[in-house]
Amino acid sequence: MRIALLSYRSKPHCGGQGVYVRHLSRELVALGHSVEVFSGQPYPELDEGVRLTEVPSLDLYREPDPFRVPKLREFRDRVDVEEFLTMCAAGFPEPKTFSTRAARLLAERTGDFDVVHDNQVLGYGMLKIEQMGLPLVTTIHHPITFDRRIDLAQAPSLWRRFTLSRWYGFLRMQAKVARRARRVITPSESSRRDIATDFGVDPARMLSIPLGVDDCFVPPTAPRVPGRIMAMASADAPMKGIATLLEAFAKLRTERDVELVLVTQPKPGGRTEQLIDKLSIGDAVRFVHGISDAELVALMGSAEVACVPSLYEGFSLPTAELMACSTPLIVSDAGAIPEVVGPDGLCADLVTPGDVGELEAALAALLDDPERRAAYGAAGRRRVDELFSWRAVAQQVAQVYAETIDEYHQEKR
Repeated sequence: MRIALLSYRSKPHCGGQGVYVRHLSRELVALGHSVEVFSGQPYPELDEGVRLTEVPSLDLYREPDPFRVPKLREFRDRVDVEEFLTMCAAGFPEPKTFSTRAARLLAERTGDFDVVHDNQVLGYGMLKIEQMGLPLVTTIHHPITFDRRIDLAQAPSLWRRFTLSRWYGFLRMQAKVARRARRVITPSESSRRDIATDFGVDPARMLSIPLGVDDCFVPPTAPRVPGRIMAMASADAPMKGIATLLEAFAKLRTERDVELVLVTQPKPGGRTEQLIDKLSIGDAVRFVHGISDAELVALMGSAEVACVPSLYEGFSLPTAELMACSTPLIVSDAGAIPEVVGPDGLCADLVTPGDVGELEAALAALLDDPERRAAYGAAGRRRVDELFSWRAVAQQVAQVYAETIDEYHQEKR
C-alpha cells in the first residue's frame, strides 16, 4: 500500500506524536509498504526508506523564541496570516492550519496514495480528503479535553483561565472532525472510552491498538545509581503530575540521600522551577532534555526507581519504555497507565494521582525493598516482550488500512 501519514508536529525526542510517526512508518516500510510522512515543524526523525514532505508553518512556538512575531517577508498566504492572528488572540492554530496545507498538497497528488493516516491532526482540512478520493484513517491518542480540564483546574488566576480557554478553542473543531472520522485507532481501551464520552465518537468505529517499544530499550549492564529516582514528561504541564512528584521527593529527601532526574525541559521561571526553589531542592533535582535514544536508555537503566505521576495518559509510552529497561516503577492509577503495567500488580505500584503522601510512602517502601524492585523490573520486561512491539502495531494498522480502503471503494461503486 501507498500511505500518506500526516502529523502537524513531530518532535522527535519528547512527545508521543513524533515517536508514533517514526516507529510506525519504519515498521510499515519493513512490511513492504510505501510511506510518505507529511509534517509541520518540528520535523520528525525518520528511518531509511521513509520519505518526508515538509509542510512548513510560521513555526510560532519554536525554541528558543516561542510566540515570536514573524517578519513580514515570512508570510506567504492567508493561511499564514490566520495562523499568526490566531496566536495573537491566544488560540492554538496549528491543527487547523496544518490540515489546510496538507489537504492542498494531497489534492495535487491523489493518484500517489491508497490511504491517508491522520495522526491526531483533526483539523477541518481532514474532512476534504475523502472528498478527493482518498480513504482516511485517524489516530487519536487521547482527547485533549483532559489536558484542558486539568489546566483550568490548576490555573492560578481568572486571566489565566481565560487565556487557557482561548488556547484550547481548537477542541471544538477536533470534536467535530472526530465524529465524522471513518475509522479511529486509539492506543488503549481507556482512551477509547474517553474519546467516545468527550468527543462523541461512535465506539463501533474505534479500535484499540497499543503502542510499541523500540528495540533499543533494554535492561542495563551497569549497576544502577543508589537513590536515583527518575521521571519523564513530554511537556512541563500540570497533567504530567511533576508538582506532586517534586513535593513527595522534597519530603523523602529530608530522611535519605536521594536525587531526582527529570527528562523534560521546564519553562524558564515557570511553575516547576518556582516550586523547586520553594521546596529548596534545586541541588538534588536535575533536568535532562534533547538527548539521544542511547543516552535515554542509559539514563532509564541507571535509576533505582522511576515514577510516572501523570494525572492522565492516553497510553504512557514512557511507562512501557521504562518497563523494557527493567526499571522498577511507581505509577499513577490514571487513564491508561494501569492497562500498560497490567492488572496483576506484578510490574509496578499504583498510587492515587495527585496524592503527595501516598507517593512519598510508595517511593520510600520501594527504595527499601531491593527484592521487590528486581521482581518488578523482570516482570515489566516480560510484559513488554509479550505485548508491546512496533512490528505488531504496524501489522494491525496495515490491516485497518486494507479494511478501510475496501470499505471506501465499495461505497463509491
